[in-house]
Amino acid sequence: MPLHQPTDSIFNQLDALGHKKVVFCSDPDTGLRAIIAVHDTTLGPALGGTRFWAYKTEQEALQDVLRLSKSMTYKSAIAGLNLGGGKAVIIGDSRKDKTEALLRKFGRFIKNLNGEFITAEDVGTNPRDMEYIRMETQHVTGVPETMGGSGDPAPIAALGVFMGIKACIKELYGNDNVTGKSVIVQGIGHVGEHLVKLLREENAKVYISDINDERTRQVSKKYGAEAVSNNSIFDISADIYAPCALGSTINSQTIAKLQCPIIAGSANNQLQDEALHGQMLLDKGILFAPDYVINAGGIINCYSELMGFSKKRTMQLTENIYEATRNVLQMSKAEKISTTAAANKIAEKRIADIKKVKSTY
Repeated sequence: MPLHQPTDSIFNQLDALGHKKVVFCSDPDTGLRAIIAVHDTTLGPALGGTRFWAYKTEQEALQDVLRLSKSMTYKSAIAGLNLGGGKAVIIGDSRKDKTEALLRKFGRFIKNLNGEFITAEDVGTNPRDMEYIRMETQHVTGVPETMGGSGDPAPIAALGVFMGIKACIKELYGNDNVTGKSVIVQGIGHVGEHLVKLLREENAKVYISDINDERTRQVSKKYGAEAVSNNSIFDISADIYAPCALGSTINSQTIAKLQCPIIAGSANNQLQDEALHGQMLLDKGILFAPDYVINAGGIINCYSELMGFSKKRTMQLTENIYEATRNVLQMSKAEKISTTAAANKIAEKRIADIKKVKSTY
């Protein structure tokens, strides 16, 4: 009789999402507890950021890294990059637990993957952290520009989201003029602040919300944005809701409250349940720009670093997010499917096509 496997077992989760490899990293000397997930390498080595986060449970960390790594596969595919999808999470409080020794030990684990996984910064990590990891492995991007890297990818990531917002405005209003439009930006970290800057430069009305009240006040004053509480953002009637913090803010409860015809932000995995909530948004007539389509600026920045592209080429690739978003929105409309289903269809077709090419080598 076969052994009973619970539906939430690690192997069942890997099978369900189609992962190639998951590596658990533990080092008692430095306190490192990390998970590296390699989802797919059909298009190239798996590239994804390292998130340093105080997860409540190890199971929560595993679920996050599995979901994020799959999104990276689709993100690279739809952006036309020769990269696969991966992600890493380090379990801990980045403000207290992060040390040079821990990061360098983590770099050793990446080195042992022999180039199958390349990392970059994410929530809780920064270019300085990548510098420590680079001391142990070459398979890291986003290192400081003084070391020949591309530095902080946040400005490029924000530009990609901005182009996605413009594409949505074009689809809904017939032109892509941001002037006079109202936007709720939830989460004003590095990417969120750069997005606020771009929106205000185009004279959009911007509401901002963040769990850090002091940062909210600073950004509000700096850019002339209106600060609102996290509890009231779904009560505001605006043109665009831009989630730029953590995922799952789009769920059955918030969709019922939402008063914005467009959702377009930088946060990963914005839909709590991709299929269910993607369809709910379609049924409600809310235009959703799939996060992995419009937040690809960060990975484009990393890819450019790997390929040695100029800043001008990086900007061109990022501006292409406008057309990529338009393609998704038009397929969604033509086939009467959710925008997430349309984006997945486009990404999966490219991966399948390249897999066929490789099978003839």
